[in-house]
Amino acid sequence: MNDKQLEACCYTDGPLLILAGAGSGKTRVITHKIAYLIDELGVNPYNILAITFTNKAAKEMRERVDNLVSYGAEYIWVSTFHSMCVRILRKHIDKIGGTKDFTIYDTDEQKVVIKEVLKYLNIDPKMYPEKAMLSAISNAKERYMSPDDYERANATSFRDQQIAKVYREYQKRLRSNNALDFDDLIYQTIFLFETNPDVLEEYQDRFQYIMVDEYQDTNHTQFILVKQLAAKHRNLCVVGDDDQSIYKFRGANIYNILNFENEYKDAKVVKLEQNYRSTANILNAANAVIANNEGRKDKTLWTEKEDGEKITFSRYDNEKDEGRGIASKIKTIKNGGRSLDSIAILYRTNAQSRALEEQLIYENIPYIGLFLVSILNYRLLFSTSCTNVRVAVTTLTTYMASALFSTSLSCA
Repeated sequence: MNDKQLEACCYTDGPLLILAGAGSGKTRVITHKIAYLIDELGVNPYNILAITFTNKAAKEMRERVDNLVSYGAEYIWVSTFHSMCVRILRKHIDKIGGTKDFTIYDTDEQKVVIKEVLKYLNIDPKMYPEKAMLSAISNAKERYMSPDDYERANATSFRDQQIAKVYREYQKRLRSNNALDFDDLIYQTIFLFETNPDVLEEYQDRFQYIMVDEYQDTNHTQFILVKQLAAKHRNLCVVGDDDQSIYKFRGANIYNILNFENEYKDAKVVKLEQNYRSTANILNAANAVIANNEGRKDKTLWTEKEDGEKITFSRYDNEKDEGRGIASKIKTIKNGGRSLDSIAILYRTNAQSRALEEQLIYENIPYIGLFLVSILNYRLLFSTSCTNVRVAVTTLTTYMASALFSTSLSCA
């Protein structure tokens, strides 16, 4: 470990903000910090909580901790926010009027409820689409606003008053169905802690050391939840990078990490700036671009690696020219002796893939495409190396949809 990683691992008393640049080994720091707490300081694994954002990340962290810790790793809670809240609510939701066998609704089930609510309230779904209603309700819950809070905050807006009515009836129907939606998991856990101080204290005493990964992507309710749990012992370590915050559209609040030192006046800050992933030229370009961001934490990534190849920037008039340019570049690389399986094309939206695929097909360049498609209520990931990928996937999905629909009819 480098000096900064070691410093972050060994600081255990009080709030700690680890500003971890891309490729700086943040997961390594978190797992070694857990090992240091257990093996060097004698902390009971039962008293450690590590929160990540995805089940995949939680599984990876769990595996790393198991390999590092000599005993008791199974008692550490390594979890996503939502999984943690499910465990807590399964045990205590009866204290806020729920039952422990509650159902968690997925998006399709939420839409069914919203559709029923709009019909019941005689609200035109063309003026108030189901998707827009669910989005508004989700945003309200992420801001920890009840239907009454939402109604008061938007007293001058007729549309928002209608949304408040939908929100209120939606929650009423969830309760009658013994169901929670995804946003309720965190919302109701916060409410449980607020209204039951003894339950909050139980988890504060259990989780005496708390670590949160990807803190730049936390929303307001996640911020509140972490603050509640860490309030007693204050051994809170958050890891993140404000330069990598890309989930504002999902409710992420960048100010959670930017204002950490204001929220915790005695917080220590450690910057992980040494990058182990990229060459110097890539880092220099990234530093030059990101330096233009306003309101960011100052840090500069560096590496001991060589400069590497220079970055090429190309601008095209339209997507077809871009497709032709990329295909031409790939042929040049291939003719230079490089294997096609060492080349990747990344794009931001699925809509951009069509022009690229068409040009690859035209140039007879084989490729592997990954496509996530929905068939009825099923989400399937396709991987194919077929040249005409769109025809193959379209044919297959049409066939499967027909088969599933026929099965549904025969089972009715």
